[in-house]
Amino acid sequence: MASTDSKFIGEGLTYDDVLLVPNYSEVLPRDVQLHALFSRNIQLKTPIVSAAMDTVTESKMAIAMARNGGIGVV
Repeated sequence: MASTDSKFIGEGLTYDDVLLVPNYSEVLPRDVQLHALFSRNIQLKTPIVSAAMDTVTESKMAIAMARNGGIGVV
């Protein structure tokens, strides 16, 4: 069986892996790009994906996510 490791290009992080600390930055918000590929044909303006769980994502949630640049998995 072939290894699936070659499918993943970057590193995946969860909430426990990241700590945001307020600090001065020379990066301006208008210079930041948040676009991300969800698949080969789907680009997200905001890289936020809701869980594919019926108690988390229903049609209203998926629509709201899409309107704001993310995606909801129903």
